Amino acid sequence: MRRYLSIWFPALLADRALRLRPGLKDTPFIIAAPERGRLMVKAASTPAVKKGIVRGMVVADAKALLPALKLFHYKPGVEEKLLTRLAEWCLRFTPVVSPGLPDGILLDISGCPHLWGGEKLYQDAIVHQLKTIGYEVCTGIADTVGAAWAIARFGAAGFIAAPGQQEAALNPLPPAALRLEPPVLERLQKLGFAHIGSFIAMPSTVLRRRFGQALLTRIAQALGHLPETPTALQPAVIFREQLSCTEPVHTRIAIDIALETLLQQLCDSLQRSGKGLRSAVFKINTVDGGSQEIFIGTNRPVRNTAHLLKLFEPKMTTIAPGMGIEVFTLEAPAVEAFSGRQEAIWNTLGGADTGSELAGLLDRIAGRFGDAAIKRYQPAEHYWPERSVVAAGLSEKTGAAWRSDRPRPVYLLPEPEPVIVAAPVPDYPPMLFRYRGKVHNIARADGPERIEQEWWLEQRLVRDYYVVEDEDGARYWLFRAGHYGAEKPQWFLHGFFA
Repeated sequence: MRRYLSIWFPALLADRALRLRPGLKDTPFIIAAPERGRLMVKAASTPAVKKGIVRGMVVADAKALLPALKLFHYKPGVEEKLLTRLAEWCLRFTPVVSPGLPDGILLDISGCPHLWGGEKLYQDAIVHQLKTIGYEVCTGIADTVGAAWAIARFGAAGFIAAPGQQEAALNPLPPAALRLEPPVLERLQKLGFAHIGSFIAMPSTVLRRRFGQALLTRIAQALGHLPETPTALQPAVIFREQLSCTEPVHTRIAIDIALETLLQQLCDSLQRSGKGLRSAVFKINTVDGGSQEIFIGTNRPVRNTAHLLKLFEPKMTTIAPGMGIEVFTLEAPAVEAFSGRQEAIWNTLGGADTGSELAGLLDRIAGRFGDAAIKRYQPAEHYWPERSVVAAGLSEKTGAAWRSDRPRPVYLLPEPEPVIVAAPVPDYPPMLFRYRGKVHNIARADGPERIEQEWWLEQRLVRDYYVVEDEDGARYWLFRAGHYGAEKPQWFLHGFFA
């Protein structure tokens, strides 16, 4: 008899945001995505939910209900990546794990709970560890996939259905626990079926005629009359090479030979799998039981032995053989798909393509000074200038293009800085401005260029930008926030031109 444990993450995206930004714990925030021309709430934090913000609400309505609401933009595919990582983490409890979009994981726990002292202790161990790392979860155990799924989402917290008792566990639950489509649920609701037990025993001919075959299929799956086999997660292949020494090794030459040998074996293994490594760990085990390791990372997939040797070389001096090294190990914990064309680029010497040379240089800089020493920016699709640039990896592409139809400063301040301006007429460019105690007399000016905030993100004052040049020939990007009216608008400096 098979047994299944269903794990439901009721606030998966919000929990992830809190793990990345612990300071948001008491802050009401939402994660939103555009749908059919409107910005919709995809997830909400607990403080936001307490204020009435729910998934599926229009962001404009949510902001009207709670003006202090903080907004984050949804990244497509994040649930799939997150659930896959969590499912891989669950492999420590059972070899058969299946992530289920958008917010669940299913474990085939047959034959596993006795190692923890029973199903209750087994379930409690999983729940405790997931909550410890920051995820709120609900679970349920039953003989079938459907029953376990239903209990986790609609049953009592941590309920365990006894073997063969899935029907009794399903009876008090609402029809939505059967994973039915909305039209079927609407028909059941109109006829007054508030619980599964009120219709589960009805003749199949009646149910089929009224609600279609889908309802009968879900009932049969939940009761175990129809088999349902989830797609198990295939654990990632671990690329690992090991070299044992017949005699303890002490010299740097021998260590270098061992590393080069392991790198060649690892690169051959990666080539057979069509992969390239993004990180590698070189480990040594000494005769006296000690261990040391060296880590390197790359900006894009690599399986070029010579390049990887150069990355390891500056760190090799940190290895202390002690009484002698008896085992060398090389692992690639992070790998990515790597094409033959990329391999050809890496093998090109002195060609026109300098992509590999740049990547190699960046890898060596990162290895010496750390990843924080390298920054790369790409355009983002936002009108507001300070939001129109986003930090990205070397191989990442945002899909947006740099704007070239309007002048833009070579250096954009992270936040606009206020300046004091004198203008002859409200809608004219300024004659002079004072910035950090120095007065700049303006000789030339061009503008205005009006830039407005995206209304679906935030309501802010309109900006009128001017490109101005002072008497010394320096050029600046100034803007006026708001219109002249009852209150005098403010001026700001936002960037510097070459």
